[in-house]
Amino acid sequence: MSNAAANPYAVPTANVEDVVADPQAEAIRRAHINHEASIRSVGLLDYLGGALLVIVAAASLVGSSREAWGTASMLVLAALGIALIFAGWGVRALRRWGQITGCVVSVIGLLGFPFGTLINGYILYLLLSKKGRTIFAPEYKDVIAATPHVKYRTSILVWIFLALLVALAALAVLAPLFGK
Repeated sequence: MSNAAANPYAVPTANVEDVVADPQAEAIRRAHINHEASIRSVGLLDYLGGALLVIVAAASLVGSSREAWGTASMLVLAALGIALIFAGWGVRALRRWGQITGCVVSVIGLLGFPFGTLINGYILYLLLSKKGRTIFAPEYKDVIAATPHVKYRTSILVWIFLALLVALAALAVLAPLFGK
């Protein structure tokens, strides 16, 4: 009887030689990981924007006078919010129908000149570019499954920019309270 077999506190051992990473899948994933992270971020923005539209539409419907034009416009706004939530779900899951729904919603968003046009133009680029088409392809799901160790790392500059943006937003909200 060996000493290691008798020791219940010994470090477990495993043979990992049979686990072979697919170098081609890893190369594809590394080449597309930044684009994939940007697309998933668009899905998150779709969730947030859709939730905001639904909340605003519901609050307007509850608190408004019952004019037919106002009710109809709020229902359209709520429908657009639901479409955004639906698109966000598909885009974050990298589903083909999510790409199509995201494109339809972004084409509608192009009407929001000038910022909506710029932002939604960039979103359309993300969804329809060569890398975007690769990411939404069914074969890319296999690449993701073969490379769970490949992760996106957010740059420290992005975190600094985000912190500054949150600080400015908090300052904008709190400034009127201290100005009195």
